[in-house]
Amino acid sequence: MAEQAHDVIVIGGGLAGSEAAWQAAEHGARVLLLEMRPVRMTPAHQSAFMAELVCSNSLGSNLPDRALGVLKNELRLFGSLVIRCADLHAVPAGGALAVDRDAFSQAVTDAVESHPRITVRREEATRLPAGSPVVVASGPLTAPSLAEAIDELAGHSALYFFDAMAPIVSGETIDMSIAFRQSRYDKSSAKAGEAGEEAQESRGEGDYINCPLTKDEYDAFVRAVNDAEKISLREFERDDEAQRYFEGCLPIEVLAARDAMALAFGPMRPVGLRDPRTGRRPFAAVQLRQDNAAGTLYNLVGFQTNINWADQERVLRMIPGLSNAEFVRFGQMHRNTFLNSPKLLRPTLQWHDRPDLLFAGQITGMEGYVGSIASGLLAGLNAWAIYAGHVPIELPRTTMLGALAYYITRADPADFQPMKANFGLLPDLDPPVRDKRRRYAAYAARALAELEAVKRRFQLNGPEASIE
Repeated sequence: MAEQAHDVIVIGGGLAGSEAAWQAAEHGARVLLLEMRPVRMTPAHQSAFMAELVCSNSLGSNLPDRALGVLKNELRLFGSLVIRCADLHAVPAGGALAVDRDAFSQAVTDAVESHPRITVRREEATRLPAGSPVVVASGPLTAPSLAEAIDELAGHSALYFFDAMAPIVSGETIDMSIAFRQSRYDKSSAKAGEAGEEAQESRGEGDYINCPLTKDEYDAFVRAVNDAEKISLREFERDDEAQRYFEGCLPIEVLAARDAMALAFGPMRPVGLRDPRTGRRPFAAVQLRQDNAAGTLYNLVGFQTNINWADQERVLRMIPGLSNAEFVRFGQMHRNTFLNSPKLLRPTLQWHDRPDLLFAGQITGMEGYVGSIASGLLAGLNAWAIYAGHVPIELPRTTMLGALAYYITRADPADFQPMKANFGLLPDLDPPVRDKRRRYAAYAARALAELEAVKRRFQLNGPEASIE
């Protein structure tokens, strides 16, 4: 590995690694990006594209007064490559930013590989390089040899949890005489549902396809989930200490086993929906979100599962509207790795006792796609700063990214779990704002104003930086 020929080394070409490499290169560093795919694949990835989305195709809310919307706008302000590619390849998803996953990943790959200061090398990193600032963005599916090197450096403080992927179906095989199109709280669709003769027309509106269930259908579905055979775990995954699910991405069988109504109050909650056949809210509903720009593929929102594929197909066909569906991908579960970041990282994402080593992505505990991208942006900027002899950037806690970085490095190490963007991480406003919508809007305005000041102080590039 010719490390000395480069100013910054990035390990991993996922969301975080792609963003880190781009930021460091855009600010003048020569970057070596190591990505092991396709030389070595992971249990979840299916391609060699950079920034491949392996679970949902949604990057969450795009509304400016929602936590993920605030974080996205912070990234746009700092010229995020990955968010820009997501915006360019968005598909309908109501107030959320969802993408055509193949077109999105191709765009990120093309941009990174064509950057004049980024060298992409398709090989597995088996150790932590020395001699240059290094960003480890190897992801929650870090290969064993590198994971062992990180774990040894961490004094065996790394943790493990399990994550799962939702199934995808072919859109043309969904029975639209049962399922209906509607976004939550879609007033026009709700009125059409009440109008009787206009109900059929309402099936063409809304960004989501909804499969409604009666109480009897829901109860039968839960029983089937509980009775289905689950894929057994390998020995290393059966370790009691390692068997920890992240609460924000629980498989449906884990929820169903906890309580018979857990799915109805979780991924199958029917709030904001009205079945045009009855004019009423269904007892439960499965939402399907468009997964590609052509609108031919849909993923089952929140339906991560580790049920074996034969039983999975049988159980999922019990969902009204999916009895004859073609499943393009079944759900899967895999081991994810993350650091005990409060013990190991600074808010700059530097290693606590090796300042030229930085971490980014879900391995840090910044949960979700947008959190991964954001951590990559911060780590990439700081890798460049270290190379250039500048003081690394510690973002204000009044920004969503700064608050996330502060949380993952200042939480109690004894019970640390990954965290996604939320307003509860931000300091209170002064003076306080009682109305929730006005308070969230004020949080957003304060965060962007703070980041504008950071950009000026550190003379950082912004949205004007080109993708070419």
